[in-house]
Amino acid sequence: MTGQHMNSPDKSGWRVTVLGGGAWGTALALAMLRAGHSVRLFARDPETVAAIGHGENPRYLPGIAIAPGIEATGDIKVALAGADCVLAVTPAQALRATLAAAKDHMPAGIPLVLCAKGIERDTGALLSAIVEEILPQNPVAALSGPSFATDVARGLPTAVVVAARDEALAADLAARFSAENLRCYSSDDLIGVEIGGALKNVFAIAAGAVTGAGLGASAQAAMVTRGFVELRRIGAAFGARPETLMGLSGLGDLLLTCSSTQSRNFAYGLALGQGKPLAGLPLAEGVPTAAIAARIATERNIDAPIIAAVAAILDGTITIRQAVTALMTRPLKTETND
Repeated sequence: MTGQHMNSPDKSGWRVTVLGGGAWGTALALAMLRAGHSVRLFARDPETVAAIGHGENPRYLPGIAIAPGIEATGDIKVALAGADCVLAVTPAQALRATLAAAKDHMPAGIPLVLCAKGIERDTGALLSAIVEEILPQNPVAALSGPSFATDVARGLPTAVVVAARDEALAADLAARFSAENLRCYSSDDLIGVEIGGALKNVFAIAAGAVTGAGLGASAQAAMVTRGFVELRRIGAAFGARPETLMGLSGLGDLLLTCSSTQSRNFAYGLALGQGKPLAGLPLAEGVPTAAIAARIATERNIDAPIIAAVAAILDGTITIRQAVTALMTRPLKTETND
């Protein structure tokens, strides 16, 4: 990043590129526009590019008007030209391919902000590690927290966290991204923010499955609470700070995602619990994350029975009721030691 970017007293006026034309990418493009930046959005789908040009994105954000000023393109070279900052909003499992396509066109030194949540299924890598591997000259940050795309797109009050290992960079990005009804806090615990964002999707599937199976609100509350214990265990193993996981990107995101059908992961779990067809449902990042998180927990000897149960349910090894029974009949311990 050039000195003038980091030291400019005016937080507005950046050229922000958004990679990803789905609901979250479009919502963040609108948020950047409201924060005073010029915005280019890259989408692979020509219909999405054309629709945004006409002030809508009916496939992903039906009924929400897209304010003029977002330049949509299907050419990643055009999208990245002259950018001061890039938001990567492609799904976690597609991030590596997206960054490989962007590599030759990425302006040197500008920050790349991860806005997807997950762990790479094939390698177990956190998304920041993928950025550091493919784009070592670009500082990496992450934006996470309890936020639904429709709320952000409509400009409803939302609070998120922007994290980077460089505290000054995190604070600068948070200031530049903040606008009326979007409050951005900063953090230098990049790993903690990533872990919270990735794992809450797995627990949202669990909460949705319990609800869909008709096991009651008490079971759902237990699932979410005990899930948070597992999140903290795995976070600690990766070096995440406890206070980060207690914050917006951990507990806050977990509570939102585990309580509403607006959450794709909760909705996926709900359909799973109800025995409904899963084909055609919106992408649920918790599905690939569950398998790799379960593997990581096993390899690191971390007790994570809910994550293991979700992974087993998703691969068809056990049923939801078998999983809940197994969880309820685990050896009794004190709560603080379990």
